Amino acid sequence: MIFTRNNLNLSSSPYLRQHERNPVWWQEWSSASVDFARKENKPLFVSVGYATCHWCHVMASESFQNKGVADYLNAHFVSIKVDREQRPDIDRYLMAYILTIGSSGGWPLNSFLTPDLKPIFALTYAPVIGRSGMSGFLDILMKVNEHFVRYKDQLPTFSIASDDAAEIPNPDFAENLENSFDPMYGGFGDGAKFPPHSTLLFMLYYLASSENKKLRRMTEKTLDAMLTGGLHDHLQGGVFRYCVDRKWHVPHFEKMLYDQGMLLWVYSLAFAVFKNDSYRSAAHHIIKCLEETFEDKGVYYSGHDADTDHKEGMTYLWNPEEVFRILSPAQAAAFTDLYRFVAAGDVDGSSHLIKVRLQSLEDVEAKLLAERQIRRQPFVDRKIITSWNCLAGIGLIHAYRYTGMPNALNKAEDIIKFILSQHFIGGILAHSSLDGMIQKQSFLQDMAALLLFITYFYEETGRYYDEAIDLGRKIHDFSKDRIWYESLNSDFQPVIADSFDLPIPSSVSLAEFALIRLNNITGDEILPRNYRSPLSNDFYNIVGLVANGHFHLIQTPDKIDWSKLPINVIQRPGNVFQDCYQGACRELASAKK
Repeated sequence: MIFTRNNLNLSSSPYLRQHERNPVWWQEWSSASVDFARKENKPLFVSVGYATCHWCHVMASESFQNKGVADYLNAHFVSIKVDREQRPDIDRYLMAYILTIGSSGGWPLNSFLTPDLKPIFALTYAPVIGRSGMSGFLDILMKVNEHFVRYKDQLPTFSIASDDAAEIPNPDFAENLENSFDPMYGGFGDGAKFPPHSTLLFMLYYLASSENKKLRRMTEKTLDAMLTGGLHDHLQGGVFRYCVDRKWHVPHFEKMLYDQGMLLWVYSLAFAVFKNDSYRSAAHHIIKCLEETFEDKGVYYSGHDADTDHKEGMTYLWNPEEVFRILSPAQAAAFTDLYRFVAAGDVDGSSHLIKVRLQSLEDVEAKLLAERQIRRQPFVDRKIITSWNCLAGIGLIHAYRYTGMPNALNKAEDIIKFILSQHFIGGILAHSSLDGMIQKQSFLQDMAALLLFITYFYEETGRYYDEAIDLGRKIHDFSKDRIWYESLNSDFQPVIADSFDLPIPSSVSLAEFALIRLNNITGDEILPRNYRSPLSNDFYNIVGLVANGHFHLIQTPDKIDWSKLPINVIQRPGNVFQDCYQGACRELASAKK
């Protein structure tokens, strides 16, 4: 490897390839890159981002294409680009560090390390030239290098502390969640709003076992706000990554696979609980979005950029004159009754569409979508990420169960077949691939998500039992002294896994849920456990619901139709009809009793 050049053209990451023409001598993270830094006695500049990240693009354009910045980096640093979606271990370590020094986290996450991997400093976005109280990036580089030269032998090591989430024996979930709930607009908090997937799943499962008017109101308010507001792509289906405002009006226009998979799960369950046809329609339109914009040979790309031609939201935005030119007078009248325009994005004079109520105008929306599809489209990150595809597969299984989508189960099996044949090689589960190029690192999140996915598929079909047992053994490689580790990759230090379930389930929660479901399949004992703090640990709290008897664990000779059961049920094959619930098991004469 020649380190005095940009080598990102060799990467399997679309994000890294976006930087392959930068004058910076970028390297991919590897043992060889770190060894070169040690040999040259140069600090590492490690810039972490992802392909659909708006501010990553801004900094790339302003700083990493700048000849002065590139010359200084090339002379004084070994510069490494990291795709956070490919290396969650490195991203987690550096994010933990930046938070400990009092900075806010985010991407791009720009960190400086000594050759022996001691952190020196970290920051997110910085302009090339200082402005509005922000230091210029070139000035920061010079100060960091000066600090390294002067203090490199005195810098402390940094490690992530054991992630022990607080346990709560008997929390009042309604009261705890209500403390953070936004009663006016739905969701949690009073700032930017991310879809609270795990919390919604928990509330739905909790409502199936214990009716609670507060939780019901919070759940429906949030489900409706996400569907009517700017988070939802009203024309094609699917959701954007988050909204920048409390009212759910203005999205950040990225579309991520994990959001589609998690909300497919959520809205499928929500339809089963509330019988609201708008929720079933939302689930069907998420599948439509996946089929039309994410799917490739039975698996799904990781995401779509927020920007088109460097302008955020350009593909999705409208001005009123354009809309009313496209629609007939009758369609325009119906549109005006249902839709509103809100200012959004980086395109002058254009707006985003929101609704005033749960309703669809299929002919109007199809007509506008056809017009939108003629426009230039955002960049698509075509990485196939194992864990995110598993979340999509779980969502598809729930759509099959509850919303009348029989083909969704076949789509779920397509994912399993691809991952087992293309990503699970020599007993190692690869994290991602691009055009058949396999990422070699393995992570807890992938093993846990695949095991959880297969337990759901086994529950439907009775297939992949041996694979589930094998994954159940292998997942314990990521656990040592009762602590879960995200990775044990030789090119980086072991990193303790995160247990924070926002915005998607943590690796720890996925692993615990997968194992408790596997225990039910194998008939092993399921022990009670405490819950953890609501909102930040709600996927783990679903595990608590199962462990503490709030799921029906049904043994049955013949699988019972899901429409005849509450959603808090796990089925497994057996010789008798038996329902274990809230600490007691009873045998039944038939599934009807």
